[in-house]
Amino acid sequence: MAGKAYLVGAGPGDPGLLTIKGLEAIREADCVIYDFLANSRLLEHANPGAETIYVGKKGSEKTLPQEDISRLIVDRARKGKTVVRLKGGDPFIFGRGGEEAEELAAAGIEFEVVPGVTSAVAAPAYAGIPLTHRDLSSAVTFITGQENPLKERPNIAWDRLSTGRGTLVFLMGWKNLSLITEKLLTNGWAPSTPVALVRWGTMTKQASIIGRLDNITGLAREEDMKPPVVIVVGEVVGLREKLNWFESKPLFGKRVLVTRALEQAGDFTKILEKEGAEPMTFPTIKTTAPPSWKELDRAIKRLSTYDWAIFTSVNGVRYFFERLYKNGYDIRELKDVRICAIGPMTAKAVEKLGIKVDLMPREFKAEGLLEALGKRNIKGKRFLLARALKAREVIPEEI
Repeated sequence: MAGKAYLVGAGPGDPGLLTIKGLEAIREADCVIYDFLANSRLLEHANPGAETIYVGKKGSEKTLPQEDISRLIVDRARKGKTVVRLKGGDPFIFGRGGEEAEELAAAGIEFEVVPGVTSAVAAPAYAGIPLTHRDLSSAVTFITGQENPLKERPNIAWDRLSTGRGTLVFLMGWKNLSLITEKLLTNGWAPSTPVALVRWGTMTKQASIIGRLDNITGLAREEDMKPPVVIVVGEVVGLREKLNWFESKPLFGKRVLVTRALEQAGDFTKILEKEGAEPMTFPTIKTTAPPSWKELDRAIKRLSTYDWAIFTSVNGVRYFFERLYKNGYDIRELKDVRICAIGPMTAKAVEKLGIKVDLMPREFKAEGLLEALGKRNIKGKRFLLARALKAREVIPEEI
């Protein structure tokens, strides 16, 4: 029985701009066939056993021909697999998704199209440029930049682009930038018309150059601009000076090395990205189970004898409760045990389980905990300390 194919728009680069339906398709896929412009981080949502195939589509490198890509999608679907063709931006806006859909239809393969956020809209928005504006532009035209504007019979009506004076957006036009500006100038566009080049739009490595039709090519050469670039032409470009929200973030342009364990790096990298930084994940530590559960299992069996349970990290919470459930118990065993958590993230991990935290020291370290406990009568109390195998001995010694 044949499978099914999804032509999914991966969005412009920012993984947060993937649609919910696109995310669901990736999670269900047996095979993901993806492009250079589809953020590879989206593959983290795929099933561990899913096949992932990179097919390039980068201008400067050898890539799989479009005919072979279409055949690959059909082949995997014919084998009964759920296939996701993950394409940068939107599948049907200069993405050749229409050709792939035609091949699937001809082969009798069931398929769905999941639209994506196109870089034609997203890159200018992240650069602070609204494509339409009540006072400046009432129309916008999307144009492929890969057609040579000087060929004998162009498909683009350059003379008509000069009549509406709306906003023009060129995709994949980097190589033809000088030819595009020349064609616009010879068809009546003023040399002073504002132009923006936005590279890697919506990504934390986004770069923008603002100029005019008569100087943008030179400015791009001076700044060593490279593709992928979205070209925006029109008066709306002038609004960037007031609306540049993304590149004004506190950490924009900064690359930050994150050395936390891989499974814990996600929340921190999201914070960094929110502030405009580009996080580079490089784990220098790995959290694993202890060589033996014997000591913890023994403590779990006599939980009712403890007065306090101290959790020093999110990992301690996770491993403790996994073992609690493994032994056939649940949180009711802690009904008479007071809970102490060191740090807000540890407290949050405990509270997610429906358990109230009774004590969290102001200083998130052993000394802070001892200071907080020192104000309480702990003589004769029994403490369960859920912590790493290798840790400082300050807490048990001082208690």
